[in-house]
Amino acid sequence: MYRQLSLMAGLIGLTASCDVSLAQRTVRPGIDVLLSDSIHLVRNIRVGLLTNQTGVDRNGIDDVTRLVESGVALTTLFSPEHGFRGALDEEHVGHSIDAATGIPIYSLYGDVRSPGRSMLENVDLLMIDLQDIGSRTYTYVSTAVLAVEAAAAAGIPVLVADRPNPIGGWLVQGPMLMPDHSSFVGMLPIPIRHGMTLGELVLFANNVREIGAEITVIPADGWDRTMWFDETGLPWIRPSPNMPSLESATHYPGTVLFEATNLSVGRGTPIAFQVLGAPWLEPTRVIDLLDTHPGVTISDTVVTPQSPADGKHEGVAIPSVRLVVRDRTAYDPVRLAADLFRAVRTVHADSLVIREAVMDRLAGTDQMRLGGWTREGIASWDDDISNFVSRRARFLLY
Repeated sequence: MYRQLSLMAGLIGLTASCDVSLAQRTVRPGIDVLLSDSIHLVRNIRVGLLTNQTGVDRNGIDDVTRLVESGVALTTLFSPEHGFRGALDEEHVGHSIDAATGIPIYSLYGDVRSPGRSMLENVDLLMIDLQDIGSRTYTYVSTAVLAVEAAAAAGIPVLVADRPNPIGGWLVQGPMLMPDHSSFVGMLPIPIRHGMTLGELVLFANNVREIGAEITVIPADGWDRTMWFDETGLPWIRPSPNMPSLESATHYPGTVLFEATNLSVGRGTPIAFQVLGAPWLEPTRVIDLLDTHPGVTISDTVVTPQSPADGKHEGVAIPSVRLVVRDRTAYDPVRLAADLFRAVRTVHADSLVIREAVMDRLAGTDQMRLGGWTREGIASWDDDISNFVSRRARFLLY
């Protein structure tokens, strides 16, 4: 079933990719739909909002401004990793005050990861508007799920203003999360590339985690599962400091796994998550060992990270493997990452360092670390993906 889905997505996406301008449509994110069509849902109640810099309407105006100008009683703000403005790349983000409105901002990536009862005292409805990236290994989903659990415990309903999955809603790729590897980095039993929107993921989580929350999702109008972000007409706003472009987001489900190694993924460069590099890496030797991977060009290059948040190889010109998408519907970044891992470990067994616990959290399984994801292991993903695609069907909104 997975192969059939991938083929269908490829055919549809290939047609669209011939001329993006022809495929581009007018998509309205959930915040626009809410304020124009369903404003009654947030009238005459106190609203708490979990958001960041990505919470904007299709014209780039932020949610806080839109809600306040619409007369909504916005009382409380919550922020995920990287803070309310999305500019912080730190392990601990503190609480603050929104300078424009004086509304308190409670960080859910600091002393707490979930809203406490006192933070919800002035909230009758919890609203969530975050741009997810389409990969399990992104903490915004976990923050949203934990916030929903807190709201449910306090008897507070939840409203999600949905947004498109930037890397599309058709392709589903990578291994499933094993239950004993659930963490804040990835807590839901889904593949690395899940093909769902944040609203759909919240509905899915409400079911599989038996949260029992009252949830309303306002869909993004005009978006369908075949669309990539550059076909929506919406402005690209970095979801996090090291996600500069849709190109980076497309590679991210695979290259993020190398965050658990001493290889740089290009943090501190304009092409974060599009490269893998280290002073000791011999890119051509690694590339020569790779299988054929459709949809992507793999070459060697040199990058020099400047002030990288991960501290890897700052100011050093490092040999690197460069990835460039050529046919994004044919490309499987997770399978390529598995193959790259195998090749790097073959060529540089004495130089490659793996942080085991981090690798297991990111991969959602210990098989990447223990077996390097053999070709047989990679093939075994298909059955799990097929089962997941069937399981998620009832929660899809598009």
